[in-house]
Amino acid sequence: GMDVNCGGYIQTHGVSAYQQGKITGEDIDRALRNLFAIRMRLGLFNGNPKYNRYGNIRADQVCKKEHQDLALQAAQDGIVLLKNDAGALPLSKSKVSSVAVIGPNGNNASLLLGNYFGPPCISVTPFQALQGYVKDATFVQGCNAAVCNVSNIGEAVHAASSADYVVLFMGLDQNQEREEVDRLELGLPGMQESLVNKVADAAKKPVILVLLCGGPVDVTFAKNNPKIGAIVWAGYPGQAGGIAIAQVLFGEHNPGGRLPVTWYPKEFTAVPMTDMRMRADPSTGYPGRTYRFYKGKTVYNFGYGLSYSKYS
Repeated sequence: GMDVNCGGYIQTHGVSAYQQGKITGEDIDRALRNLFAIRMRLGLFNGNPKYNRYGNIRADQVCKKEHQDLALQAAQDGIVLLKNDAGALPLSKSKVSSVAVIGPNGNNASLLLGNYFGPPCISVTPFQALQGYVKDATFVQGCNAAVCNVSNIGEAVHAASSADYVVLFMGLDQNQEREEVDRLELGLPGMQESLVNKVADAAKKPVILVLLCGGPVDVTFAKNNPKIGAIVWAGYPGQAGGIAIAQVLFGEHNPGGRLPVTWYPKEFTAVPMTDMRMRADPSTGYPGRTYRFYKGKTVYNFGYGLSYSKYS
């Protein structure tokens, strides 16, 4: 049923499947016709490709303003406000005298890109973007990486207690979630949760937690902690993600994103990955899958997202 395989599966098993009659010569001919028709439509057989329709797309065209504006809009539109107690957000430029940016995802632009990307036209970390809003901005990594098996919580706590406001950039990275890598748990990895809680306890005001990750994470601890005033999920927002996050935090863009997946609690990992049933089965305690059929408790529901606006 497919014409091309991204990987080595067909190369490894195709001849055997043909010999066993599981695919036929007609199947192969159909796939070849489709694939080569596309290549012909692209002009790949019309002489030197550089002189054809798509042969002169240069880097300056890729990075022109309208494309960079679109990257920023995509980042803005994808940001989801999950928690905002007592109007913790947006921040006011005139009232924020100092900010401590803490966390392994706060000052590394490559972590904004996620999986499958080309070289970005710009490289601005969340910390660098926030420096444009607050002159007195400090950064403490807090963890060696998202895996957070090495931490410097003491330094992070000191920075948090010294600043007017604290923004934590936590979550996952491509060592935790990418193609061919399965996550074994749904919580924040390693010592991240401990780092967040201790920083929140030390801060003068409720802290802001920004999550950079593709899949869901169980942040019930943060959802229920009054010292964590706001939670923002930014996904992997791309090259303009740092700028978009700063604009959301300071109210220059009103977050309107909604969660594209259900966020399950940690115990959902007890469901075997190979059990593909969609509907819940009360007789066995099977909770089901996806927003349509899942009957268990959630951290946040599919489609959830707050706004700075009040509307009816």
